[in-house]
Amino acid sequence: MFHNMLVIREGALFISDAHDNVTREAFYRFLCAIDEGEIVTDQLFLMGDMFDLLVGQITYTHLHYAKTIDKLNQLSRKIEIIYFEGNHDFNLQKLFPDVRVIPITQQPMKATFAGHTLLLSHGDWNETPTYRLYAKIIRNRLLLSFLNLLDKLQNRQISQSILKKQQQKYICMKFRNFHDYIKQKIQKYDIGASKIDFICEGHHHQNREFCFDQLVYKNFSSFACDKSYYRITFTDRVVFEEVHTRG
Repeated sequence: MFHNMLVIREGALFISDAHDNVTREAFYRFLCAIDEGEIVTDQLFLMGDMFDLLVGQITYTHLHYAKTIDKLNQLSRKIEIIYFEGNHDFNLQKLFPDVRVIPITQQPMKATFAGHTLLLSHGDWNETPTYRLYAKIIRNRLLLSFLNLLDKLQNRQISQSILKKQQQKYICMKFRNFHDYIKQKIQKYDIGASKIDFICEGHHHQNREFCFDQLVYKNFSSFACDKSYYRITFTDRVVFEEVHTRG
């Protein structure tokens, strides 16, 4: 069930759900801060939905985010970047040749850190059967290539309309009964005999951590909401230190 092993290094950074758009450019500034040495790390985990809409086959989205794409590619030649695709950003490998891109079909992925085993994903791989069917359809490359052609014929009105709607969405809601929802959700991980210490994901934008027996569930904050990222460290235990940017 679980895919290839990653090795997390001390001081690695995790950032999730930046939902970058023309009104929210904090993600671009975050990448610049790493590139310029203001934020120091040699390993960066992007946990999905870093853009409001970035799709490998939809060329207008590449133009729309050209500045951030270029900065991410520039940074990927200096540090290791692992990008877990989300439900707003997928089919990305050709856009980011030096980034290790993890599609939904390879999530969750096992990782090790300081003798502990973590499962990493964006967080939408094990939703309802209806959602999983939808997720498969919207990633179909032939369908997306056809939609891209249609978008071009309509002078990019389809892409522009979707991006405008995304900019207007309020994405910082608190999830009622989130603990109970997660308790039920992690049963789908089918951990069985595997020794898993942490399950880490974004997607829900809740910035919460729960303990279920010996298992820790970590839901990352949405960077779009809180302007925060996480630095993983180990002293006597694994800690995800939350760091707030200046915005």
